[in-house]
Amino acid sequence: MFCYFDIVQYQTKDYNNRNRIKTHSGDIWLSVPVESKNHFEKGVGDVRIVQNGWQRKHFKSIQMAYQKAAYFNEYIGGLEAILIGQSFETLSALNFAMLGFLLECLEIKTPIVRASDYSFSGAKSELVLDMCRQLKADVYIFGAQGRHYADAGAFHAACVQPYFRDYHHPVYRQLYGEFRPYMSVIDLLFNEGPQGREILLSGNDIRADLPGCTPSGVTEA
Repeated sequence: MFCYFDIVQYQTKDYNNRNRIKTHSGDIWLSVPVESKNHFEKGVGDVRIVQNGWQRKHFKSIQMAYQKAAYFNEYIGGLEAILIGQSFETLSALNFAMLGFLLECLEIKTPIVRASDYSFSGAKSELVLDMCRQLKADVYIFGAQGRHYADAGAFHAACVQPYFRDYHHPVYRQLYGEFRPYMSVIDLLFNEGPQGREILLSGNDIRADLPGCTPSGVTEA
């Protein structure tokens, strides 16, 4: 299960509202404009999008960048249905729709829930552990930065095995010369199509912390 954490504080200059694509003149950021007033007091789910025509500008940039990619025709219609065919008031609604579309493209069938549909409490590691308790998890996979704040002892005491994920970026086929890492996943999809899922997962290195309760359904890498 994946829990979309739309209850945490919105972060500027992060990937909440922007991502990069590769163009003939280099990589560029595509940023969704959002209302910035009092953003330090807002959760991700409360951030509203500024309606200034950004959708068509972004879609045109994507078209121009990837129209010669091998799998452009397979995915551009789905993106158009979201960016042009729908209107989103909040950033989280847009991101949730994009997440669903991209998981479908990658044939990833993991169930998704929203944190805002629950009443999780605590901060940082405590918040994550409370989520695990309420969702009845026996394993939680942190990103690599989780090592800096995770209270592994508390997780073991609650019979939740913490794993930590290090990602080693794979190299794949791209347009426009030398490979550029850390583009939006649409760069991978347009260039590699159905192979994208295996390429993406090939960069995973997931390792357990100290041994604790025996997790179900997870094998240590």
